Amino acid sequence: MRLIKTLKTSTALLSISLLFLMSCKEEPENTLATTTVKDAVDYTAKVYPLLDSENSRWFFFSSANRPFGMVNLNPDTQIGGAWGSGYRYKTDTIKGFSHIHAWQLSGISVMPVTINEHTKEAIYTDFYSKFSHEKEQITPGYHSLELERYQIKTELTSTKRVGLHQYEFPDTSNKAILFNLNTVLGPCENIKGLLEQNTPKELSGKLVMTPTHRRPKPVTVYFKVVLDTEIASLEQDEETKNYLINLKDTARSVTMKVGISYTSVANATTNIEKELPNWDFNTIVDESKKEWNNLLSRIEVKGGSEKDQRRFYTDLWHALQGRRIISDVNGAYPDNTGKEFRVGQLSLDANGKPKFNHYNSDSFWGAQWTLNTLWGLVYPEIMEEFTYSLMQYYKDGGLIPRGPSGGNYTYVMTGASATPFIVSAIQKGIVKDDIEEVYQALKKNHMRNGIMGKAGYEHTTNLGGGLKYYIENGFVPYPIPEGDFGSHQDGASMTMEYAYQDWTLAQLAKKLKHTEDYEYFMKRASNYKNVFDTEIGWMRPKNVEGEWKKDYDPYQVENGFIESNGAQSTWFVPHDLKGLASLMGGEEAAVEKLNIQFEKAEKLGFTAGSSHALELHPEYSRIPINFGNQPSIQTSFVFNQLNRPDLTQFWTRKVIAKTFSGLSPSTGYNGDEDQGLMGSLNVLLKIGLFQMNGGTEENPEYQIGSPIFDEITIALNPAYYANSSFKIKTINNSPENVYVNSVTLNGKPIDAYKVSQSDVVTGGELLLEMSNKPTN
Repeated sequence: MRLIKTLKTSTALLSISLLFLMSCKEEPENTLATTTVKDAVDYTAKVYPLLDSENSRWFFFSSANRPFGMVNLNPDTQIGGAWGSGYRYKTDTIKGFSHIHAWQLSGISVMPVTINEHTKEAIYTDFYSKFSHEKEQITPGYHSLELERYQIKTELTSTKRVGLHQYEFPDTSNKAILFNLNTVLGPCENIKGLLEQNTPKELSGKLVMTPTHRRPKPVTVYFKVVLDTEIASLEQDEETKNYLINLKDTARSVTMKVGISYTSVANATTNIEKELPNWDFNTIVDESKKEWNNLLSRIEVKGGSEKDQRRFYTDLWHALQGRRIISDVNGAYPDNTGKEFRVGQLSLDANGKPKFNHYNSDSFWGAQWTLNTLWGLVYPEIMEEFTYSLMQYYKDGGLIPRGPSGGNYTYVMTGASATPFIVSAIQKGIVKDDIEEVYQALKKNHMRNGIMGKAGYEHTTNLGGGLKYYIENGFVPYPIPEGDFGSHQDGASMTMEYAYQDWTLAQLAKKLKHTEDYEYFMKRASNYKNVFDTEIGWMRPKNVEGEWKKDYDPYQVENGFIESNGAQSTWFVPHDLKGLASLMGGEEAAVEKLNIQFEKAEKLGFTAGSSHALELHPEYSRIPINFGNQPSIQTSFVFNQLNRPDLTQFWTRKVIAKTFSGLSPSTGYNGDEDQGLMGSLNVLLKIGLFQMNGGTEENPEYQIGSPIFDEITIALNPAYYANSSFKIKTINNSPENVYVNSVTLNGKPIDAYKVSQSDVVTGGELLLEMSNKPTN
């Protein structure tokens, strides 16, 4: 028989409850510069949250959350592992409602239940409930469903840092809420979960997220719970160590606030006080909808089918989803970069508000073709915040991260992937202060003992990245002679990635007139040539002696190339495609080669299967172009750089139609969505704007593609750009008329299919005449 002990009520925090009577406004988030939402359009209604939910991973799906919210509240149908967990559409059983679905973070799973004397002892291990999609409602910021086992209607919403639950219990029941604080949950275990009662309606607690392969240190999350119903008792199970809140049978409807913090219970309490002082559930849902609409309405599209528009706003929703705030409303944040954990404090403005938020984020690997352009143009305030957050990690731990989690480095993926992101923010005039300090921080990452020298998840050494060979010999060998450290030690890919990132850093050195550095990094930027085999026409790995890999097959996956094959990765030279074409025998030969790859890739739907997990499958791994993962998502715009914009237009439309037009739980990104990277890519392909080098040169250039809509209006943020909009209009657009025959900007003809940053951000109109035949 299980032993259940009843915990006594503590009044130690009784005075805290008095603070909830104070009326206070929600903090003005720096992340969100508000815009006027058109009353006639509810953009959240266009979002299809269930997209690709059959294939989702822990951080992919989050419904009852705000943009970049610390709280990411939604039901979990699968709880084991980072992959195939969280909300999975085909699993019909709810295993809890957890508050954290972030990159390598999970926590605070709760479950409303009804109990009686026969079920009470088993409830800690037998509490799952079936549910039906027929009684489910999901919109950005809101999730509702019915727990069939208990006949409980559950509704979820949130502010940035506070989850808000509303439960409708059946009339005849003993109401309770299970806090499943000690459990496997997503990417890690939750352990050392504690919960104590503070007042008749308040509790507080904490738990520890155990380290993962990617996140090397434990992370503690603190939380505060406030109910509108009195607690009858709080019990803990001796075996599971989990808790049951028994509620007084005074009301059928129960509302519960759960505020979280990575620094303290006191700050979790403050987060509730500042963000959610009232109990009006519907008002919070409306405020969440308004916040989402403020961002989604930045891009207004007209034309295309209803399905096209719904998929577009779903992609845009994903572009603003996965990366999460970790700082409190007062600017306190967790710093795990040193030997000992400490609570850091962000700089405050004249009003005592944090100047920016601090973030948890998956890698920026591939962000040069996605977030750089979308955030930089449409959401510059978000790009600025992330830049300052990345710099905060540098100030705390000495390196700019490429994917931080829990206030610490994870060394996810490879290279110095934050460099193009930050350089782009500077070149676009988004980040203007302390540029020299930023440059020196970036430069440190590109030298020995910096981020670039670490392989994926290489936490303790600086050998796996092969940087010393890259610096001394001009390429990263495959294999690395020192052995295996971390993951992703594919030398040919690393050489090409480092070369591109060196080029972007060189552009900042040029801007700051560091001539010697500029020349040094430009020389390194040509290292990609050292892994191109002119005899076979492909990039090819070399060993440490400089010998080409024997029995090399450019279509064999992860054969010297990271999450790709040699055919896909050969085109990863975004900074010098003309130089690459020269190695291939000229632009015509390069175009012919790439065109053949697209023709072959089309037969497989341009992706290596329907999910990231299938990329190594023999049927899919040999695909020559894969739009399901980052290494080759730029390839349709390569043609633009090689004077064949018609092929960019033709193949981009093909990719959109065949790969990124689905609107169902079974399809969506056909690979690795990676916290908004692929959502961002889809938005850019569909509006017809792209930046091959990530917008890292002086006065960055946008390449023009083939928009699928008749009209696209981008509302420019007047705090950064003109108090105006940039409009893209198409004439005679249709699924067949994919070719752009002429381009005018503000009435003036444009010969090349490109437009500059300075032209775009001053506002105006780009007019594209479409037809079913190319001009050349």
